Amino acid sequence: MPYLLSAGAGILVGVIYALIGVRSPAPPTIALIGLLGMLVGEQVVPVVKRLIAGEPVVAFIQTDCARHVLGPQAGAEAPPADAAAKGEKV
Repeated sequence: MPYLLSAGAGILVGVIYALIGVRSPAPPTIALIGLLGMLVGEQVVPVVKRLIAGEPVVAFIQTDCARHVLGPQAGAEAPPADAAAKGEKV
């Protein structure tokens, strides 16, 4: 659902841009690659800290980093209801 909302918002903004006759502030490919770079770059520091501390890195990349970069995936297991109710980070 968040992906559909995001796509819908993007389409709406595109229609508004077309109606008022302005161009997107950045070429779409460059903007998307820049955003991907930002998301991946945010994960470099935690990965390096884990490497220095001798902690497992591969599992961290497959779970926490992937969740941060890719967002919640459709069909992924939802966090336990009691953890969310307590305000715990999952």
